[in-house]
Amino acid sequence: MSVAQIRRQLERHGLHLSSDLGQSFMVDEFQARRLARLSGVGADDTVIEVGTGLGALTRALAECAARVVTIEIDSGLVRALESEATLPPNVELIHGDALEMDLHAIVASAEAGVRVVANLPYSAATPLLRRLLDASELLLDWSVMVQRELGERLLASPGSRDYGSFAVLHQLVAEPECAARLGPRSFYPAPRVESWFLRIRPRSDSPLRAGELEWVERVVRACFGQRRKTIANSLRGGGLPQSGDRRRLAEAFDVAGIDPAIRAEKLSPETLLELARALA
Repeated sequence: MSVAQIRRQLERHGLHLSSDLGQSFMVDEFQARRLARLSGVGADDTVIEVGTGLGALTRALAECAARVVTIEIDSGLVRALESEATLPPNVELIHGDALEMDLHAIVASAEAGVRVVANLPYSAATPLLRRLLDASELLLDWSVMVQRELGERLLASPGSRDYGSFAVLHQLVAEPECAARLGPRSFYPAPRVESWFLRIRPRSDSPLRAGELEWVERVVRACFGQRRKTIANSLRGGGLPQSGDRRRLAEAFDVAGIDPAIRAEKLSPETLLELARALA
């Protein structure tokens, strides 16, 4: 679909999109089919798509999957998609907020594996990705289009500028990779940044124990709360119940084999996990 056709379609429904509001939707049909392949969708799969947008990626996913449940928060776009009737019959369009959807119910209704595919604005990507970590045992994997900056944060290694709690949590739970990089021309309105398509698979060997993620997240966030400080000073001001107990902190550092004078950005996810357990 050309840009002119897209504009006429939007005008018919009185819609005006803005990249400043994060409304940059996939419109390149070739790239949409490529992303559907890269997301690993199979003929028996159910796909939960977050952010229907103009439907280009939705249609590509529907060609590969048994069923697509696509969620769109913008009521104007939902009305336009229903009016234009361009979505295939194996697509269920839901008007709602993906952060409030009952993923368990959708997974329970699927006859085979469930994957999540999403094209999200920056502001919504971080909370959704965090929620997907909680749902990792329900899913085959999840593939998300994000801005390059967020992709670099998620894939960052210890010692790098972008390494932080976001990378630590993801790397303890899953195996993320950048499957594709797309320029602004694949989207409308065109964003000002490069987009990364991340494919994230749950780790079969995750070191996390059941119910442990929330506590580990609290500790790791406290460790990175003041990046320029040592991990000892960061934790003392991190708001944890143990923050004011210097002896307890010293014992935890000893158990985890951590030098209190080091910064959190130098430590591996596994080492930070041991610290969280020592503080539990």
